[in-house]
Amino acid sequence: MWLQACTAAKPGTAQTFARDEQQIRAVLSTQTAAWNRGDVAAFMQGYWQSDSLLFIGKNGPTRGWQRTLENYRRSYPDAAAMGQLSFSQLRVHPIGADAAHVVGHWQLARPTAGDVGGWFTLLFRKIEGKWVIVADHSS
Repeated sequence: MWLQACTAAKPGTAQTFARDEQQIRAVLSTQTAAWNRGDVAAFMQGYWQSDSLLFIGKNGPTRGWQRTLENYRRSYPDAAAMGQLSFSQLRVHPIGADAAHVVGHWQLARPTAGDVGGWFTLLFRKIEGKWVIVADHSS
């Protein structure tokens, strides 16, 4: 429905957004691969490297890329704690020429620490030609 609204307003938007959606999904795929090999720093490359990055989790909001990285490292100190990440039920919606909204489900399979999962909402922006997460609300 969002895609139809955008295409009605601007010809060619559907084709442009199809490419953008592929790039956004590639960011998420790259993040999944990095997480699953235990590389939190590489996982964080999908986020905007700015003090304005917003991450909202169970402990409330965190601002900044470095603080978010530190929180991930503290919460997931080793490969066993990290487990294997998967995303499902992804819905990618354009909200402008350089912005998209993503909703999905995350799951961590952790044989020794117990499986966990939840839902997330991401705000992606295209900054300097690259799609990055500028806000993440995960539960």
